[in-house]
Amino acid sequence: MSIRISKLLFLLWILPQQILAQSSLEIVPGNKYTIHSDVLGETREYRVGLPDSYDSDSASDRKYPLLLVLDGPSHFRYVSGMLSSMSANRNGSRRVPEMIVVGLASTNRERDFTPDKIVTRRKNDSGGADQFLEFVEDELLPELQEKYRLSRYNILFGHSLGGLFAVHTYLQEESSFDALLAIDPSFGTWDAEKMDEKIAAMSDGPFGRYLYIATANWGTRNIGNRDRHVRFFESLRKRNGSDRFRARLNYFEDENHQSIPLIAFYQGLTTLFREFNSQAGN
Repeated sequence: MSIRISKLLFLLWILPQQILAQSSLEIVPGNKYTIHSDVLGETREYRVGLPDSYDSDSASDRKYPLLLVLDGPSHFRYVSGMLSSMSANRNGSRRVPEMIVVGLASTNRERDFTPDKIVTRRKNDSGGADQFLEFVEDELLPELQEKYRLSRYNILFGHSLGGLFAVHTYLQEESSFDALLAIDPSFGTWDAEKMDEKIAAMSDGPFGRYLYIATANWGTRNIGNRDRHVRFFESLRKRNGSDRFRARLNYFEDENHQSIPLIAFYQGLTTLFREFNSQAGN
């Protein structure tokens, strides 16, 4: 990561914080909505950030990609701000297209983001990822498509357990998502045997999607964490068996589990659309 990009990311992060510090009002971008899920049996909250051009007369017929951000309260603010800057066409600075950003709030991350039931001495709610994915694809996305001008190109962003859910979504035979950004996914229960089982069971469908995995430096715990990500990535590459493997893995040596989302979002999204634009030009 160049010094210039690092400075840009720092400014994008610190300037809004300084503005907030000078005001007694809490400024949270995006309108807040709720959706009741019959699948989950509960109501979920989400925020929506629209592109600057959305309400302009010149873009009245334009449709936009969707960026769905898991753990919305943690990530929606900076993702929306960075995307606004990255998609602005000022002096040729545009790196990615404008998008509609939706930040989905979590209620039970352990339940919703984990694909497998984890057996422990204490009772736990793990293993509900399939049900949560059903809610997202069959209830949330149709509501968003009805309310907004979406292009039906969908991107999913998840960090930690949310990153694990993003990988699980990628592995599905069919998916409503075209690209998955898995930021330092929590592979704690995915040992070599589990990874081999997942990859052996997958079809060729996922290879039509884009997968970005970012892995952080956990210090003394780093070897096990990074090795799991690398092993999974290389196993996917081997299973793909062709030169057209639409996946990337980046290791951020100077970032830990908590600091990586900001910089990995920038890198993952620009990498995705660099490839996207390259293919469009062929």
